[in-house]
Amino acid sequence: MKRFLLVNIAVRTAQTIALFAAVAIAAFAAPSEPPSRIQVTWAPTEQLSELKNNPPNRGWMRPEEWMQSLGDSLRKSADRLLPPGQQLRVHVDDISLAGRFEPLYRPGQQDVRIMRDVYSPWMNLHFVLLAADGTTVREADAKLSDGSYLRRSVPGSPTDPLRYDKRMIDEWLRQEFGPKRS
Repeated sequence: MKRFLLVNIAVRTAQTIALFAAVAIAAFAAPSEPPSRIQVTWAPTEQLSELKNNPPNRGWMRPEEWMQSLGDSLRKSADRLLPPGQQLRVHVDDISLAGRFEPLYRPGQQDVRIMRDVYSPWMNLHFVLLAADGTTVREADAKLSDGSYLRRSVPGSPTDPLRYDKRMIDEWLRQEFGPKRS
């Protein structure tokens, strides 16, 4: 009887460990896909102020990388705020990321993005909010900016190079689509 109990406990323990391992692998192995009900499109890169002021061959991220990262962040944040069934279409007309590149005059060094109050992030966009049946709930242009971006704390990773820009977008989403305070 004791032997049966020991074997039963060992089997259950192994099953529990396998279950936790499967859940952990599923949670961390594949990053979650951004929701498809929120669509983000961008103006052609040659029209964006960010690329006019900071050529794409300078710095830490290429345009397609920061556009993908900001778009994914916007989709995930909007998905948490919008009621089920609603859809959001956002078209970014123009953008300037936080900071500016300033050249380093040392051989072999890459330019560095410098954060100063005068280099605040901003974004111009157009959005359309659609109901579950496809009718337009709201459509408008928005001008986002964060002139005090260096004076406030930033949630998330302190090493994320787009943390100020993502905070600006998240704040706009909460103001525009979050619960209304009375």
